[in-house]
Amino acid sequence: MEVKLVHLYPDVMSLYGEYANIAVLRRTLEGLGAEVTVEKIGYEDSADFALADFIYMGAGTERAQKYALEKLAAQAVDLKAAIGRGVPVLFTGNAMELLGRSVTDAGGRVWPCLGLADYVTVETDKRDPVDVIAHSPLLERPAVGFMNKCSTTSGVTAPLFDRLSLGFGNEAKGGPEGYVDGDLFATHLTGPVLVKNQELLALMVRRIFAYKGWEAPEAVPALPHQAETYEVTLSELSARAKG
Repeated sequence: MEVKLVHLYPDVMSLYGEYANIAVLRRTLEGLGAEVTVEKIGYEDSADFALADFIYMGAGTERAQKYALEKLAAQAVDLKAAIGRGVPVLFTGNAMELLGRSVTDAGGRVWPCLGLADYVTVETDKRDPVDVIAHSPLLERPAVGFMNKCSTTSGVTAPLFDRLSLGFGNEAKGGPEGYVDGDLFATHLTGPVLVKNQELLALMVRRIFAYKGWEAPEAVPALPHQAETYEVTLSELSARAKG
């Protein structure tokens, strides 16, 4: 049981400890008996998606995001081919924006993006850091996390989270957030989101197993104290949402 995780541009796209999403995914897969290889694609490297079993990119500054876009756009055909094969993909933070048609920066420049989804993003001069409680039909319980974006994303027809009970969605407070299409997942949630949310982590694990053609695990092991930490976070954020 061999798994290859491809981590895109951790040298420039790893704000908020986003590298931990790959670390916890690797540890969980190894706990299920898989031999895991993590290929870190630096900004100066070219990615090879041919043998990828999972592809991830985290959040970065607005400048770093444009650097990542420049590099990834040159390999968009290969990335699209991997997605077409059913390789699970997760983009978090403002990496999500690169999957759409374009990003218009605060200065008015339009950056053409990968076009894997039909949404567009417009940056603003207002940054709004918020905690988030997000609800998805793919998860039994809400996801928790943090968001620090200065943009709105419009035109999302298939959000990952259909509503937020705390936080700002793609376009509006409490509105839908993120994007999902088959095994392509994207969300502005950081935190890191897979460490904070064992259900979402388990979903990624099961999608990897399905892609590999392996029998789904009966249970996906949690990290020590992961469940307790989640319950405390959800309780505190829920109290804030009610207040």
